[in-house]
Amino acid sequence: MKKLCAGAELLLNYKGDREMKWLLKKENLFVRIAIGFAAGIAIGFLAPGLSHDAAFIGSLYLNLIKIMVIPVLICAVSSGIINSGDIGSLKRIGAKTVVLYILMFLASFAVSFAVAGIIRPGAGVSFENQPVFEGEAGALSAGEVLLSIFPDNIFAALSANAILPTIIFSMLFSISVVAVGEKAQPVKDLINSLTEVMFYLLSLVMETSPIGVMSLIAFSVAEYGSGVFMAIGKYIFCCWAACIAVFIIVFLIPVRLYTGVPVKRFLSACGKVALMTLSTTSSAATLPTSMSVSINELGAPESISTFTLPLGCTINMCGGACSFCCLSLFVAEFYSLDLPFARLAAMAAAATLLNMAAPGIPGGGIVLMTSYLTIFGLPIDLIGPIAAFYRLLDMAFTTINVEGDIAANLIISKSEGVWDPSMADHQEASLTQI
Repeated sequence: MKKLCAGAELLLNYKGDREMKWLLKKENLFVRIAIGFAAGIAIGFLAPGLSHDAAFIGSLYLNLIKIMVIPVLICAVSSGIINSGDIGSLKRIGAKTVVLYILMFLASFAVSFAVAGIIRPGAGVSFENQPVFEGEAGALSAGEVLLSIFPDNIFAALSANAILPTIIFSMLFSISVVAVGEKAQPVKDLINSLTEVMFYLLSLVMETSPIGVMSLIAFSVAEYGSGVFMAIGKYIFCCWAACIAVFIIVFLIPVRLYTGVPVKRFLSACGKVALMTLSTTSSAATLPTSMSVSINELGAPESISTFTLPLGCTINMCGGACSFCCLSLFVAEFYSLDLPFARLAAMAAAATLLNMAAPGIPGGGIVLMTSYLTIFGLPIDLIGPIAAFYRLLDMAFTTINVEGDIAANLIISKSEGVWDPSMADHQEASLTQI
């Protein structure tokens, strides 16, 4: 009997060691993140005090990610362009990317408007004690938006973590490298080597994701989980519903019909990305994950992915379309204001420009939304209560932003004729056999 028990114990230990080795494999990082995500929810509900005390771990994780954003963006954009080796191709892909991102944004705005029109988030909403928004509101002119995109000092932009100016400078620099040709070969070699080093370093940082995600989610649940802010719960529901509708109508259906990617595979890839966006609420912080999922799981070409995805994490803000549309209708209905079609069209155009400048605006989404309302003379009083739980909204907006980048990358790759969705089938079959 003792020998039987000893044998069973050895078997269990062996099986446990094997499962642990499988869990710790590099390609199973998303499984570890999912475990951290679930653990964070449990800790947030069961130990709110501990969740608040340990919030610095999540902040430290975000700092590690943020410190890598600018170097990774420079390397990713530059290597993607210089390795294409064709100026004509760059012009074509660049034009397609910008046009597609704008069309997706406007389509998202229209879908969000329809959803908000059905739900009517501002109907019957009231507050006993009106919170006060302590941020600074100011209208942004078109000139100010352009100046934020094209600063007079690139080094100041880099030190300020201004993403869009960094991307534009990297694009112009890399296009010049390609145009110079053989004389710029040492620069090409340097960029390619630097890219390898940066992505290896980033992979080390990403190994801390399970712990960081657990801390971030635990704090969010402890902070907001029990208080749901029922007074404006309808507005939260409207924003999430608009994001889901945009995902289905603007992303899922076009990707399936045009590229032929199976719905299950696309949903699986987007689900892994959502684990990061729901916890970090940062498109830039999720860039490594979206690139890995697009290239390794969906089989998208690296040369196109390293160009469209970094650019998309700044200018492709379909979640921003949901945000601005639901916000404007919520505020207008709350105050019984009319929004004629002409003003809605102008608001959509302004939202497009504002989203492009979003990373360079101090204070993030709250100040951005305030500026948006101010431009069109809408009251900003409701920004106060929105600011109290903005992270709950930003989870949805950021997820749609990043998943929109992935959808656009697949569409552009297919249009270039350099990608076949069946490539991912072969890769998946090979991995299964191994």
